[in-house]
Amino acid sequence: MSHIFLYGPPGTGKSTIGKTLARNLKLPFIDLDRVIETNAGMSIPQIMETQGETAFRDLETAALRELIFNPNSSFAGKGDSVIALGGGALLRDENREMAETNGKVVLLMAELNTLLERLNSDPNKRPLLAGDLSEKLASLLESRLEHYNSFPSRVQVDGKAAHQNTWQTQIAVGRYRLSAMSAYDAIVENHGLEQLSEMLKPRGLKKPIVVTDENVAVFHAEIVMMSLREGGLNPKLLAVPAGEANKTLNTVNRIWHGFLEAGLDRKSTVIALGGGVIGDMAGFAASTFMRGVSWVGVPTTLLSMVDASLGGKTGFDLPEGKNLIGAFHAPKLVLADPQVLKTLPEVELISGLAEVVKHGIISDPELFNLCARGLDWVKENLEEIVRRAMAVKIQVIEDDPYERGRRAVLNLGHTVGHAVELVSKFQLRHGEAVAMGMVAEAKLAERLTVAGKGLSEAIAESLSALGLPVQIPKELSREEIIHAMRVDKKKDMNVIRFALPAGIGKVELVDVADLEKVLE
Repeated sequence: MSHIFLYGPPGTGKSTIGKTLARNLKLPFIDLDRVIETNAGMSIPQIMETQGETAFRDLETAALRELIFNPNSSFAGKGDSVIALGGGALLRDENREMAETNGKVVLLMAELNTLLERLNSDPNKRPLLAGDLSEKLASLLESRLEHYNSFPSRVQVDGKAAHQNTWQTQIAVGRYRLSAMSAYDAIVENHGLEQLSEMLKPRGLKKPIVVTDENVAVFHAEIVMMSLREGGLNPKLLAVPAGEANKTLNTVNRIWHGFLEAGLDRKSTVIALGGGVIGDMAGFAASTFMRGVSWVGVPTTLLSMVDASLGGKTGFDLPEGKNLIGAFHAPKLVLADPQVLKTLPEVELISGLAEVVKHGIISDPELFNLCARGLDWVKENLEEIVRRAMAVKIQVIEDDPYERGRRAVLNLGHTVGHAVELVSKFQLRHGEAVAMGMVAEAKLAERLTVAGKGLSEAIAESLSALGLPVQIPKELSREEIIHAMRVDKKKDMNVIRFALPAGIGKVELVDVADLEKVLE
């Protein structure tokens, strides 16, 4: 069980944000102070006045323990919940350990002036702030400064609307609810593979078959199978050959027959454990087997975590081109466990980071700046990188689930990148080609005055800090690259629509007819 605990000084909006967060994630919302008052039969000011702060803290500990450990409590939900805590609820080591062991704590913080403005207009009385509010609040913040600063997950709420702070809180916990195509959760959870069975059961997912490739199976299949067995499930395992070369109808046919041999029916669940190739094929097989069965994405590469696993696009390749056969079939859950990236070859991790930088350019300048710190920093902070990059993709596909408009911004770097990848005869990795494409397209944006001077240089510096190439190799024919852009199946023959960076955090769609300008 992984509750979300909202913590911080009075006036940071824990209840307001908590209610919105719970509504977004379809989880119960619980205010710990209201539980205490119900259990005590009196208000918190009355408790403090008649029994004192120590007695109140005892009641607080008891209420927190009840919510976490007593599933029969009238307050506790049957699974994960969003729980708003009082401003000093985790001062006790016992309480903090309970919260951090059974969920994620997000500290909401604000400047003194923001808190004073909010509290002055709040009719609720806070006993610890009775008297001169400004003096009492400043003293309380000073006394708890070291305590509050000890929480690593933090959202600064000043100057933003509640829905913006709620979204930042979702990023902080790595939990999202997609609903534009079909409702499902996307969760970022370190060591999440070990908790997979706990995530399937509340969603009514059972009778699982794990579809993976022969490379991934060596590292991760047994952990997943063990988790499912320990949860009382009886999983089957199907491993197919690895690599894009095997993303074919023959492999999909093998998966279908594997389903038959395993006895799958309409109530079964397909678990796609692997990179984008496995996600695409297993998802497509699930979409067509018995006219559609449930599936869960468990991506094992950075690229699939932040991009391919989200959006419900499934399919396989034909000899004439990639992903020519496919279907939209949303998963029931996407679980990204950043710990599995430790087994990923460094060159593949670096390749995936091109998409992360792209997401930063699209709408998250902070993510872009984090990437600019370099590869070593990123490798030490993969969970944050995955959480933020997933959030960008999710916002885009929720706005445009079936690729009818805004989703085209995700093509940033790909118009040139796909062509470079093709002309290199796929000697360049996808991320390497996209990195080159982003720089080339940023230079085009500068020439067209869509972007100011210096943007392409800033993008190139961030990519280079991660070990990604930024110059198209001279030996690749520019004529062939331009021809490849023209015949790309997603492009009009006369005009190509580019997703060009207008700045860090903003992309514009621009039609370009003169392709000679693209590679100047």
